[in-house]
Amino acid sequence: YLSFGRWCLCFNSLSRGFHFNVQLSGAMNSSDERTEVVLLACGSFNPITNMHLRLFEIARDYLQETGKYKVSKGIISPVGDAYKKKGLIQAHHRVAMTKYATKSSDWITVDTWESEQNEWQETEKVLRHHYQQLLSSENTESQKSRKRKYEDCSSSDKSDLKSKAVPELKLLCGADILESFNTPNLWKPEDIEEIVGEYGIVCITRAGSSAEKCIYESDVLFKHRRNIHVVNEWITNDISATKIRRALRRNQSVKYLLPDPVVEYIHKHNLYSAESEEKNSDVILAPLHRYTK
Repeated sequence: YLSFGRWCLCFNSLSRGFHFNVQLSGAMNSSDERTEVVLLACGSFNPITNMHLRLFEIARDYLQETGKYKVSKGIISPVGDAYKKKGLIQAHHRVAMTKYATKSSDWITVDTWESEQNEWQETEKVLRHHYQQLLSSENTESQKSRKRKYEDCSSSDKSDLKSKAVPELKLLCGADILESFNTPNLWKPEDIEEIVGEYGIVCITRAGSSAEKCIYESDVLFKHRRNIHVVNEWITNDISATKIRRALRRNQSVKYLLPDPVVEYIHKHNLYSAESEEKNSDVILAPLHRYTK
């Protein structure tokens, strides 16, 4: 048996050790080594649906559950009018609807740069634009914090910290985008190479799609398959903007398929009629017009 004095000495030693371990554990947990990621979704958003918003939530859950990534921001970039897609209503309406749809989100934002361009912008150009925005955002709190950490750390750690200074930018999309990579004259091969190789893709699969098959059948996608995150959506949802527009043309309810403010905006401005669906019907889609030889 230990004497009372020796017992107290042992207890104090153990408690000091325990306190040290707790402090060490806390310090380790407070050091977030995950890679910061910004998700960018390009598209018509004609109109934006609840499923568009769910893509962001599903992608963020998937990436963060790997323990390797921390998703800090989501960006919605509606395409400009020059895309010339059949049934595409004016960009200012689509931008307004996306802003209403994301008003309640604390991490998904809307960017208007692409929609404001006079000419159609290829997806890789939009990615470049936003990556440049990330590079130049030195005045944000996160950049200031990283700068302080860089100044305080040892020289051996500075190179690693510097490489993590700018978040990774990844294209968020559905499986239909992967499938479209194989459509002749819709994408330039070098653009696909840049999108997948330089940035990466987070692809949310939709019922009836086969993202893995698309990757296998494309040499470029297969080459960069480790930079493509395929995420299965187990709570299936077949909401599509095409079906929404069809319901609206037929004066059917779309409540609970779109955010309420978006439904109100559509009715207020009398959007999506039989006439609007025929817009650009006699015009060649911008990428096909540009790339067809």
